[in-house]
Amino acid sequence: MEDQYLSLSEVETIARRAHEGQVDKNGHPYGEHIAAVAEGTAARGGSEAQIAAGWLHDTVEDGRLSREWLAGAALPEATKAIVDALTRRPEEPVEAYTARILATPGALLVKRADLAHNSDPSRLAALDRATAERLTAKYARMRELLGLTGEL
Repeated sequence: MEDQYLSLSEVETIARRAHEGQVDKNGHPYGEHIAAVAEGTAARGGSEAQIAAGWLHDTVEDGRLSREWLAGAALPEATKAIVDALTRRPEEPVEAYTARILATPGALLVKRADLAHNSDPSRLAALDRATAERLTAKYARMRELLGLTGEL
């Protein structure tokens, strides 16, 4: 059954192509972020389904791939569920978003990797002070709601 799913290498290629031309808040290629999340997921003992979700975690939220693409993709249901859980809806309260992450098996580990990279002091130090302070508070609140205070 697993041989009908996309390989991690294929998922990486799809994710990198989807984010091609996109940059993060520091002006770095977005591929650096998704690679860091996939690698962070693997380093935390994530399964292949979780690592695939790490590669794809921002594709739907950023409008790079559609929900329809995700639904029809040759991916394990666990990967699809994690990507969906990590896709914040427009105007969605952070409490609803974090509750969905906590309710989805495997999603918290991928979000931990995402938060760890987003909260990296060297990345935050490259931003203007106001943006860095806003994001630091945002990520702290997210960790609090996810029960991740004090660790990533």
